[in-house]
Amino acid sequence: MDICIDFDGTCVTHEFPRIGEDIGAVPVLKELVDAGHKLILFTMRSDRKKKKKVGEETVIVEENFLADAINWFVDNGITLYGVQKNPTQRFWTTSPKAYGHLYIDDANLGCPLITPTEGRPYVDWVETRKYLVERGIL
Repeated sequence: MDICIDFDGTCVTHEFPRIGEDIGAVPVLKELVDAGHKLILFTMRSDRKKKKKVGEETVIVEENFLADAINWFVDNGITLYGVQKNPTQRFWTTSPKAYGHLYIDDANLGCPLITPTEGRPYVDWVETRKYLVERGIL
């Protein structure tokens, strides 16, 4: 199964542009990959270059927000099948939307969330794992 995974609020707490805190995604994501599922990072994060004035000089500043998220997967030993797109969809569509059989995203209707007393809600991976087990995905 191809599974599209959001990043901020889904893999980590919402702290963009920084990488948020651990919310329990790592063991479940590893379990999904070990079960043969393919993970596609599907996030609003992007890398960009922007001009910034420093005194009299204009310099180019690189913001590697997408690379930071990709490195989080690498650092946690989680293999990604794709980033922002499903590698096979180019053979049958020109749509920019990443194709997946399942999307895990804190903004999805019905996604189990933890709502902290401060800050934005984020994915409840204990409940998400139960859902995946109940439906035979894990």
